[in-house]
Amino acid sequence: MSYNVRMFNLYNWIEKKDVDQNIYDFINTKNPDILCIQEFNPTVKLGFEYSFKYIKVSSKNNRFGHAIFSKYKIIDAGSLDFSNSSNNAIFADIVINKDTVRIYNIHLESLKISPTEDYFNQEKSKKFKIRVEEAFKKQANQTNLIMQHEKKTRYKSITCGDFNNTAFSWVYHQLKKGKNDAFEVAGSGFGKTFDYKYFPFRIDFILASKQIKVNNFKTFNVKYSDHFPIMARLNFNTQSDNNQ
Repeated sequence: MSYNVRMFNLYNWIEKKDVDQNIYDFINTKNPDILCIQEFNPTVKLGFEYSFKYIKVSSKNNRFGHAIFSKYKIIDAGSLDFSNSSNNAIFADIVINKDTVRIYNIHLESLKISPTEDYFNQEKSKKFKIRVEEAFKKQANQTNLIMQHEKKTRYKSITCGDFNNTAFSWVYHQLKKGKNDAFEVAGSGFGKTFDYKYFPFRIDFILASKQIKVNNFKTFNVKYSDHFPIMARLNFNTQSDNNQ
């Protein structure tokens, strides 16, 4: 499962009580073996338990970070530490049965889109265009960093998270190289993952190495964040290429 939880509603963007508990209850009900969270807030008390985890918090703001939780053993983990950004990518090498899989949990530079804001009048459109162009430049640099890092691993890999860009973008197509998009294989509908009322944006992804079989994919329409959680069922019991 990949889920941008928006810091568990720390600043009450959603005017409802117990949003953090609703997120915990949802995750516990779905019970993913591997859970990747973007915009993780380490100051809240977690409502779920995992045997293994890797959490990286921004040095600029100790309320903002990213996390990978796993029922399987994590034998290595680290952070790519994007420069001049609160966003980041982290990774964990996870032993599943007798195989080892590299998991990337990424959060590319934000476009800072408000779910309810209309950006299409002339004045707002110009400002938005400038902001988006700057964000896209950062996304390109971040994507290149991820790709260079991934080239060094001999493991099959899964890249998931909030790309802050669509399946039509350059960053998506770069990160998808050698992988299958779980939504394209087993999803349905528009696959909307960002709660923007004007367009059905799909900006959260689970991309798996082609040696990993995608059995199922689902986007959950639960409004506990400005993003919807996504979940894939993957079959790792395929011939390993780790020794090639």
